[in-house]
Formats: sequence, C-alpha cells, structure tokens
Amino acid sequence: MDYLIHIDQQWLLAINGWHAEWADVLMWYVSKSTTWLPLYALLVGLVVYRFGIQWYLSTQNTSNYRFTALLRVLIVFAGFAVAVGLSDFVSSGIIKPWVCRLRPTHEPALAGMLHLVNGYTGGMYGFVSSHAANTMACALLFSLLYRNKYATVALMLWVALNCYSRMYLGVHYPGDIIGGLLVGTLIAGMTYAVARHLLKRLDARHVLNGRSACFEASCKQSADDVGSPTAGS
Repeated sequence: MDYLIHIDQQWLLAINGWHAEWADVLMWYVSKSTTWLPLYALLVGLVVYRFGIQWYLSTQNTSNYRFTALLRVLIVFAGFAVAVGLSDFVSSGIIKPWVCRLRPTHEPALAGMLHLVNGYTGGMYGFVSSHAANTMACALLFSLLYRNKYATVALMLWVALNCYSRMYLGVHYPGDIIGGLLVGTLIAGMTYAVARHLLKRLDARHVLNGRSACFEASCKQSADDVGSPTAGS
C-alpha cells in the first residue's frame, strides 16, 4: 500500500510540476462547472431533439404522440439527474468521509511541493474525485443513450480534460481520479439500464411498424378497421 501511495504522489507531482501561466488560467476555468454551461445546454437540446422531436416526427403526429414524446424526454432528463446526483452523493457523501484520504493540498508530506493556482486547496478529503465521477456519469450515460461515436469521443475528451485539470491544480491524486471514474461508470451503467427499460416499456405501448400507433387505453377501431382483414390482429 505504501508503494502505491508513493507512486500516486510521484505521478501527481509530475503532472502538477509542469505548469505555465497560460495553463494556470486554462485549467482553472476547465475545472469550474460554470465554464461548461454551453455544453450542458447543447446536451439538453440534443436530448430534446433525439428522444422527443425526432421520435415524434417518426410517428403520425397525433396528440398522444406529443405526450409520449414528452414522457420520453422527461425519463432521459430524470436519468441524468439521478446519475449525476447519485455519483456526487456516493463520492462526496459516502466514500470521502469513509476513506478520509487527505487531498494532496492538505497532505503534510507534500507541504511546499505543490504548485497552487489562486491559492485553491479544495476540501479536506479527496478520494474519490467528485469531478471525475460526475463528468463520467454524465458523459457515459449520454453516450450509451445517444449512440453517436463523435459525441462519445468529444465527451470522453471532456472528461479527460476535467480530470487532468484536477491533478494539474494539485487537488487530486491520479488514484482519486481513477476511483471517481469507476464510480461514475458504475452509476451511469445502472442508470442507463433503468432508463432503457422505461423507454422500451413506454414504446411498447405503441405500434411503430408503419401502422397507426396510439396508447393502448385510447385505441379505437374505425368503421373501416372493423371490416378490414387486419382488424383485431
């Protein structure tokens, strides 16, 4: 264990030891959640389009479909809220106070050895990284649901950049980052399984095979349908 801790510290010092004024500014803003508000807005728009508008346009555009499209979007949004909220709770509310591993900036053995940006030291404990857990949960869940390789690559680069910024600022060891990524991955996977199940159940209430589709409870056969060869099939 002492060997792993030593390796963790050496990797952190190597990452934190390379710094420049422009990199200080860049990593400072990369690490701030508010910096990524445009990205969050873009993801919201893509979710609304893919799971609501695009799905609705593929149907016969009835009022029932509008309601279902809204439900689909709400399910996905709820999935993101649960994934990010749960990853933050598990990392900050359970693991950090349980493990009680000091952040590098609060570790006496590293006093005076770290390059700090704007005097930022973070909270007392650092294992696991909430930044890593939250960004991975968000990025992976979106990737699993959206199924677009370009979006997946872009979001994983976003996760990597956020994780690197936390080590650059000296507030997390590489081990903290790896632990956070594992937490985010696990929670995203579980949330995806639930969201996918709910979406499939919702879609199963409709016939999406080129014929008329509707809620089962509100399906009514027309006079033409009653006499048609496919009526009641």
